[in-house]
Amino acid sequence: MGQDTPKIRWGILATGGIAATFTEALLTLPDAEVVAVGSRSTAAAKEFAGRYGIPRAYGSWAELAADDGVDVVYVATPHSAHRAAAGLCLAAGRAVLCEKAFTLNEREARELVDLARGRDLFLMEAMWTYCNPLVRHMATMIADGVIGQVRTVSAHFGFAADFAPAHRMRDPEQGGGALLDLGVYPVSFAHLLLGEPDAVQAWAHLTPEGVDETTGMVLGWDSGAVATLSCSFVSDLGAPAAISGSAGRIEIADGFFHAEAFTVHRPGHEPLTVRLADVHQDHDRGTMRHEAAEVMRALRAGETESPLVPLDGSLAVMRTLDRVRERIGVGYAADR
Repeated sequence: MGQDTPKIRWGILATGGIAATFTEALLTLPDAEVVAVGSRSTAAAKEFAGRYGIPRAYGSWAELAADDGVDVVYVATPHSAHRAAAGLCLAAGRAVLCEKAFTLNEREARELVDLARGRDLFLMEAMWTYCNPLVRHMATMIADGVIGQVRTVSAHFGFAADFAPAHRMRDPEQGGGALLDLGVYPVSFAHLLLGEPDAVQAWAHLTPEGVDETTGMVLGWDSGAVATLSCSFVSDLGAPAAISGSAGRIEIADGFFHAEAFTVHRPGHEPLTVRLADVHQDHDRGTMRHEAAEVMRALRAGETESPLVPLDGSLAVMRTLDRVRERIGVGYAADR
């Protein structure tokens, strides 16, 4: 970035843990400036602003959305509020980076996409995996045939927690359950490599409140490819992934959604391990930096969506998640 290039001015909507993590990433980027934060609580907004040296703090989402000094808003609410929060910002003329899962269902996601496209505004789901230079490098290697035709994808994400019944993870009204919080990662990973599946099967164990605590999924494609995926907030699955093809396989030992290394195994060849530091110089600041950098690149280029996280792809993921929820019998008020 040249010295005369203006900074992209960010607003942060919500003040929870993910908002803090993203703000800390933004503060390390020389071409980003965090200028405002909005919350439903004035006290929370002021505390967050004071913590990070943010000049403007608003006690409502609407005030943040109306701030003409904000170029793009990062929506960091729970996904049950994504439709309302992102929609408010788009209606006010703000570009939006919205956390995942994009919304509660495909209908809500379609409403946001239509709103953004109708106003020629930038909108992107914060699927940081797609912006990870190592994951992008791996996808390119796969497209170039390093393991032949992809036959199977395996990806899992889970941890063992003891959430109280009132916690949002167990609350259907807040879009609770493992699927939208954790399962969105393996589902999006499978979509990245194979596109939208032709068939979806799933099984889940539900909490007494009616949300999934563990879900297993099998996705199928007419090509013959199959993905086996799982998510859980009561089982320590870790986050491993593997892609098998007709000429080899790729393994990610853990943390596939923010991968730092993968290993290629091919018959007749020594295993090849590729690390993030091998493919990108900015390898020590976390994936959120890459996600933010992509948003700012697109805004400066006048693009209304990112080629790395296309809106049609986010809609396709939401359709698959809807199909999984239909299979496991989990519904939300927003579905009606």
